[in-house]
Amino acid sequence: MSVTRSILLTLGLSLLLAGIGAWAGATYVTHHMHAQTPLHELVHAKLGLTAEQQMRIEGLEREQTARQEALQAEMRAANADLSMAISASHAYTPEVQAAVDRFHHAMGELQKQTILHVLAMRAVLTPEQAQLFDQTVQRSLTAGGK
Repeated sequence: MSVTRSILLTLGLSLLLAGIGAWAGATYVTHHMHAQTPLHELVHAKLGLTAEQQMRIEGLEREQTARQEALQAEMRAANADLSMAISASHAYTPEVQAAVDRFHHAMGELQKQTILHVLAMRAVLTPEQAQLFDQTVQRSLTAGGK
């Protein structure tokens, strides 16, 4: 096999694997965002929210769901761009880099919005509720939610 052919094969396989990795990462992230988390279970089942707290948190969750869906759509669009860019050139072009950057930006925004949502929910709680909430957030961030 010639050196040029070996380089092209290596590059092609690298790009294919990068695309599969980006797709797998997006699938993993979106799957875990839809799974009920210990924090969600705590807020809705164990904190003993008042009717007013429940109403405020439900409003926050509706807003978060809309933001989350928009950012997930952006990640899917970035993955589609990545697929087209790789298919068009089979090289790590500026278009491939732009699609990767677009995906990473949307994923980062999703993480920021999730943090802001958690902090907004916390603001609705009493100090006693917030203490249990904080412990659950800490466990979720340091032990994968266990």
